[in-house]
Amino acid sequence: MTGENFAETGQLLGTVLAVQANFYRVQLDQEQGEMREMGDQDSHLPYPPLLLCTRRTRLKKIGQQVMVGDRVVVEEPDWAGGRGAIADVLPRHSELDRPAVANVNQILLVFAVADPPLEPYQLSRFLIKAESTGLDVLLCLNKSDLISPQEQQKVSDRLLGWGYQPIFISVKDGINTDQAGRYLSDKITVIAGPSGVGKSSLINTLIDTAKLRVGEVSGKLARGRHTTRHTELFELPSGGMLADTPGFNQPDMDCIPEELIRYFPEARKRLAVASCRFSDCLHRDEPECVVRGDWERYEHYLEFLDAAIAHQTQLHQQADPESTMKLKSKSKGKGQSQYEPKLESKKYRRISRKTQLQDLQELYRDEE
Repeated sequence: MTGENFAETGQLLGTVLAVQANFYRVQLDQEQGEMREMGDQDSHLPYPPLLLCTRRTRLKKIGQQVMVGDRVVVEEPDWAGGRGAIADVLPRHSELDRPAVANVNQILLVFAVADPPLEPYQLSRFLIKAESTGLDVLLCLNKSDLISPQEQQKVSDRLLGWGYQPIFISVKDGINTDQAGRYLSDKITVIAGPSGVGKSSLINTLIDTAKLRVGEVSGKLARGRHTTRHTELFELPSGGMLADTPGFNQPDMDCIPEELIRYFPEARKRLAVASCRFSDCLHRDEPECVVRGDWERYEHYLEFLDAAIAHQTQLHQQADPESTMKLKSKSKGKGQSQYEPKLESKKYRRISRKTQLQDLQELYRDEE
């Protein structure tokens, strides 16, 4: 059932802006705000109204998850108390797992060209993760006021070779922030990138009412401090919504190894005019490979491929109960792990006295 069908029946439609614990903050559609007139005229709710909703038990029983960005049907609004209940979730046209956001149109990657310095490997990893979603990718490079025009041109030429046209901005000096905002109009955009590059500052610039907490860059590590705690949608003045997500330093490389090469625009360009000899070519040392070559990010591809293969192997090990290997942490708190042989289940467990007694009784019966 479409949103128009719901609107014709007089039900309330809205968008989930945030999820916290078992509560959902839902902003109702503007055209349905007049339904509020049937409730408390003295309500202090904003217009269009924001309701703090729970999820119907029926949705929980059928396993229907409610995500940020979901279009939902709201029942039994309490205008005075600002409460309601989510009765249904409309079909999604896109869905992200990490972060959990629905109906996203594009991803805005924000990096800094200085303070912290731009790291090509880290940028490449974020770009691959963004490309794997199948959504449009927009790249913004903040703190452009800290480098010279010549350095900007050098960075721009390099990224053009990767297949991206970056937008150089400076939130501090207000350079090109309006240009970046125009790309976000009438779309749901997820903003992502490492900590300390100015994501929260950019949101505060584009949306006066956001008022997000901003952290400083650590001088010792040259990295940003994490300030975003949960995913939340903010409405843009020009239309559309922007989703701020918790920062992370190294996105997981959890894609299928055979599909990884498709997330490199420069490799896609090669595969568009030619094809490898083998359909399952991983572009390492296979003969007659059209991708393997002297392009800059080929070394990145090989490292990401190893990570993707290791991730897939780990999944197979976890899914196979008869596996003879297990993943064990080598040292606490350092995140290092390795595979080691797994002992056969129950082979070395001590037999209980009760079991021993039962075995003896059966033995005596057999002798009699």
